[in-house]
Amino acid sequence: MRPREFIKIRGANEHNLKNIDVDIPRNELVVLTGLSGSGKSSLAFDTIYAEGQRRYMESLSSYARQFLGQMEKPNVEKIEGLSPAISIDQKSTNRNPRSTVGTVTEIYDYFRLLYARIGIPHCPKCGKEIKKQTVDQMVDQIMGLPDGSRIQLLAPVVRGRKGEHAKVLERAKRSGYVRVRVDGNLYELSEEIKLDKNIKHNIEIVVDRLVVKEGIERRLTDSIESVLALTDGLLIVDVIDGETMTFSQSFACPDCGISVDEIEPRSFSFNNPFGACPECFGLGYKMEFDVDLMIPDKRLSINEGAIAVMGWQSCNDTSSFTNAILQALAKEYHFSLDTPFEKYPDKIKDVLIHGTGGREVEVFYQGQRGKGVYPVAFEGLIKNVERRYRETASDVMKQEYETFMSITPCNVCQGMRLKKAALAVTVCDRNIYEVTSMSIRNLKEYLDNMQLTKQQELIGKQILKEIRARVGFLVDVGLEYLSLSRATGTLSGGEAQRIRLATQIGSGLVGVCYILDEPSIGLHQRDNDKLLNTLKNLRDLGNTLLVVEHDEDTMLAADYIVDIGPGAGSHGGEVVACGTAEELMNIPESITGQYLSGALSIPVPEKRRKPAGWIKVKGAAENNLRNIDVKFPLGVMTCVTGVSGSGKSSLVNEILYKTLARDLNRARTIPGKNKGIEGIDQLDKVIDIDQSPIGRTPRSNPATYTGVFDMIRDLFASTQDAKAKGYKKGRFSFNVKGGRCEACGGDGIIKIEMHFLPDVYVPCEVCGGKRYNRETLEVKYKGKSIFDVLDMTVEEAVGFFENVPSIRRKIETLYDVGLSYIKLGQPSTTLSGGEAQRIKLATELSRRSTGKTIYILDEPTTGLHFADVHKLVEILHRLADGGNTVIVIEHNLDVIKTADYIIDMGPEGGDGGGTVIAEGTPEKVAACEGSYTGYYVGKMLEKAKHSPMD
Repeated sequence: MRPREFIKIRGANEHNLKNIDVDIPRNELVVLTGLSGSGKSSLAFDTIYAEGQRRYMESLSSYARQFLGQMEKPNVEKIEGLSPAISIDQKSTNRNPRSTVGTVTEIYDYFRLLYARIGIPHCPKCGKEIKKQTVDQMVDQIMGLPDGSRIQLLAPVVRGRKGEHAKVLERAKRSGYVRVRVDGNLYELSEEIKLDKNIKHNIEIVVDRLVVKEGIERRLTDSIESVLALTDGLLIVDVIDGETMTFSQSFACPDCGISVDEIEPRSFSFNNPFGACPECFGLGYKMEFDVDLMIPDKRLSINEGAIAVMGWQSCNDTSSFTNAILQALAKEYHFSLDTPFEKYPDKIKDVLIHGTGGREVEVFYQGQRGKGVYPVAFEGLIKNVERRYRETASDVMKQEYETFMSITPCNVCQGMRLKKAALAVTVCDRNIYEVTSMSIRNLKEYLDNMQLTKQQELIGKQILKEIRARVGFLVDVGLEYLSLSRATGTLSGGEAQRIRLATQIGSGLVGVCYILDEPSIGLHQRDNDKLLNTLKNLRDLGNTLLVVEHDEDTMLAADYIVDIGPGAGSHGGEVVACGTAEELMNIPESITGQYLSGALSIPVPEKRRKPAGWIKVKGAAENNLRNIDVKFPLGVMTCVTGVSGSGKSSLVNEILYKTLARDLNRARTIPGKNKGIEGIDQLDKVIDIDQSPIGRTPRSNPATYTGVFDMIRDLFASTQDAKAKGYKKGRFSFNVKGGRCEACGGDGIIKIEMHFLPDVYVPCEVCGGKRYNRETLEVKYKGKSIFDVLDMTVEEAVGFFENVPSIRRKIETLYDVGLSYIKLGQPSTTLSGGEAQRIKLATELSRRSTGKTIYILDEPTTGLHFADVHKLVEILHRLADGGNTVIVIEHNLDVIKTADYIIDMGPEGGDGGGTVIAEGTPEKVAACEGSYTGYYVGKMLEKAKHSPMD
């Protein structure tokens, strides 16, 4: 056996790391763990990955480096034994709507090649199989035009290619041709034709110009043969004042007269104009104004404000022009503006929404310039608002209008993204869209059972081998419920990582250091083994795997664990323990080891709360939900569980949250398909606590988000110093002129742009990074200035404000959620997702509870260590103790076992999911035979009974 090799890190000081030295074994599966904010990511990503990438860049030529930008050298003395590093984190997913699972894994590229080489083209109109056309067939079709039709025979020599194409034009001129059509414009070849080499051009040589009549067949045949010789079998017939005809020696439908271009891989790309649907440009959907958002409550009449869309909010004001139009329509079409909108007959609704169809009505209007009668052909609400949206130059107004739009499938391609001709090409009777829309589980089966002809088998053998291998990798990482056409923007962080993992296995690299950030997010316990096998395969190829992870199974399967801590933030940044899981269990200082051994554990509640009421979702049918009715208990903590892709998010986020947000918070959302929700009247507001950042700029921080900064500013404004100087609370804001340092605009740092080097941020010379001017900083409360307060950690602030109950209560909630280490003024851009989520939770805890609020959380344990999960569970139960309802989508068994009620979805993911398998207390679900979650919860409950803590 080869001796163990190490990546030796000496003197790492990045972020909160405290000059640590650590040896990480190479070519092994190593887990980095520790409390949230302890410095794991600083070590893995900001030190090891950053240095590995920087060294690789240094090896490139200076010419290549100028395109890549300069890499910062991490704050570390030295690292030995480092391989080129590849990071697979959660943030680098492509959110572009054109990016799909198929394009990211490159499986779609292979499918495009497969369809281009062995696909059978059909006529997009009649569905007949298309064969090649002969010259005689072309002549017969052209002779079928009405006598006297004038035609030009064009040879398309350049189609959609960049360049000046001077040689092509020169050759045509030498061959004796006189005219040429470039990008739709006719030119004489004798004149100088200058083309922009950076734009794609179409060039067609005019070979002959004829009038259709008897006796031209021979000349027509000769000319067609000349065209086909020039263009490899393509011919365009430009019928003057008629439809252009395309012929190809390759593919055409003899019945419909439709010719199809030569099939190439780009014909199947929805990111290329040759394949994309011309209406939606390959997106598959369009943003259109939605009547349900424009008229949200159809029980109201127009005079009561039924029309809520921009520009029509004043239509119930009798002095407005919009009201005058509606009055005129009411008079002409005999309806009342006091009738509820839903009671109007369809004809009246159609007139209001789609217009009068050009019919004018007499509008009587009295404005500031006098009164008059104006004939108006009303265009309808939708057309009117579309025009206003198009014509406005203000981005703010555009965004406001967009809140009344919804995404609808394109009416030309029905969401299939491709041209009709591409969708008419089949392999084994399925087109490329049908194949990519299958779940990967079904796709694997389809690929294994393909019935191909001998010829197809010969051509497609190599391509199919690649496709089958890559589809197999996706199954291996537990993603068999996804489809290749799924947009990457809709994937969870863990799913996106596992897709990139599958792509990496496909690349078969050896000797690389892979750094992963919690790949188990969003993965059910059942599929953990698949993921671990994938990671072990990558390791066995000869790679080093560094995984930042909190998952127990991953730690137990790891070859080596590095536990960073002991606390978070300034209390962390040290190596607490190293070794295997067994070794960690015997180190009392390692909190991770204590939780792994069971010495510490999250207790199961003595008794479960009883529901105070129910809300019922009826007929849920969004995505893969199978028209189900689901009851959610109120006043308790409910976990919605199930394997990945079983329909949890569709039920909770798309249907329940969006309906409640629309009805309780008046949000402009369109819920997923359902037949209604009963019992909403028992709630007064819904709050979604997700892991999105609390602010996008460094000006936003925990103090401003929780609202405690307002109180602190009030406190400073009430001090003797401030009153003597006449300062109001605005003086203590770093966002407005007055008290802030104007040299840096209250940022505390100044950005210096360095050409071809990364931008450098330096503390402001004037205020020294303190954000405020000298006069403001002279105002002290208990000897501290406003900057000193912002620079305090939450722990320090709790003690400092102990005599100010209102401020202390708000800061204590931050302390309670485990954020004692963050500073009150820490820029929100430096907070992790878990930290941002806990700040939102703290803000909710500090509000006065009404007992009628429903909180919805989607996998709140992402990025949380066992000890942090322990704190999170306590907070969630505190919210439920106040009579509120907490609904959590979760895979973490420590959270699930403490829930009062579980709704388990499944049984499988994708097509195999969408139903409720089990519901009730954890004990009841554990006893359910068909529930995967029940099986694992049962094991956890058993373990809790034999816990050494009891």
